[in-house]
Amino acid sequence: MYKPLKIGNLTTKLPIIQGGMGVGISLSSLAGAVAAQGGIGVISTAQIGFNEPDFEKHPLESNLKMIGEHIKRARNLAPKGILGVNIMVATQNYAQYVKEAIKNGIDLIISGAGLPTELPEIAKGSETKLVPIVSSIKAASVIFKMWDKKNNIAPDAIIIEGPKAGGHLGFHPEEVEHVDMESYEEEIKGIIKLTKDYEKKYEKEIPVIVAGGITNKEEMEHYFSLGASGIQVATKFVTTKECDADIKYKQAYINCKKEDIVIVKSPVGMPGRAIKNKFVERTFLGNIPIRKCNRCIKSCNPASTPYCITEALANAARGNLDEALIFCGAEAYQEDRIRTVKEVLADYFD
Repeated sequence: MYKPLKIGNLTTKLPIIQGGMGVGISLSSLAGAVAAQGGIGVISTAQIGFNEPDFEKHPLESNLKMIGEHIKRARNLAPKGILGVNIMVATQNYAQYVKEAIKNGIDLIISGAGLPTELPEIAKGSETKLVPIVSSIKAASVIFKMWDKKNNIAPDAIIIEGPKAGGHLGFHPEEVEHVDMESYEEEIKGIIKLTKDYEKKYEKEIPVIVAGGITNKEEMEHYFSLGASGIQVATKFVTTKECDADIKYKQAYINCKKEDIVIVKSPVGMPGRAIKNKFVERTFLGNIPIRKCNRCIKSCNPASTPYCITEALANAARGNLDEALIFCGAEAYQEDRIRTVKEVLADYFD
């Protein structure tokens, strides 16, 4: 059985967060649909303005404008639902993205692809819930200690993203090439134990949400038995009618086989999991020259980066798959048809 997920004063009927997927995969349509069904819908802010006519000239302004626009659209779809944004720590102008989301009344900010050590300071004075993503006890410990020491607060919830997740992964490449979930569960238990210490200190509940390759009710209940309060799912929502991606992107999931899912090098400086296609095969041969830098990632050096991640992910969202990086989770090959968000949720909460 499952219980509602409580994050501070927010209570969602279903203990599930829809994972943020950028560029342009989880925007207001998907996030609004999930929130309307009683889960937490999440908008990815990664180059969220990529389809704006002014994006090439003014990427930051386009992105900030569309953060507000997509929050508003999702609210219209789910007036009583709970909505979050996923903002990567690696993002250029990270603080501006956080402030823009807060200004537009977002319920929670989920932040990974780096350690969000500055997030409490940026969000100070707001009611927005702050939820870091971690993949190890070490990362969780750094966040808890720094937030405690510098800001005298603890996270409102914490997401553990395991080695079977899609997109950017907080692991060494060999850890995701050869996934050992049995030993990784010890890491999950350790993070849950550490979280309980801070729950006592701050006299509040800090729910732990587990993510990465959770495909059914049985797997979800297993993580609940370890002490998790919720799950985060992304891949299974890609092949829904409501997902914001182009139909060709969704079809790539449906058509892929297990052996098509590979680990790639990302300009973010982390390994990523994606579907092997012509573009990925080109990246294995060497760097792909950059046409124009969109200044999306702090650590990216256009002269040496393997390829432009903005262009590769935007191409994916638009359905230009031969020039695209198609991020996915380890179990993407299991998806065999287009469904609705409601039907996907029934896999866990029938």
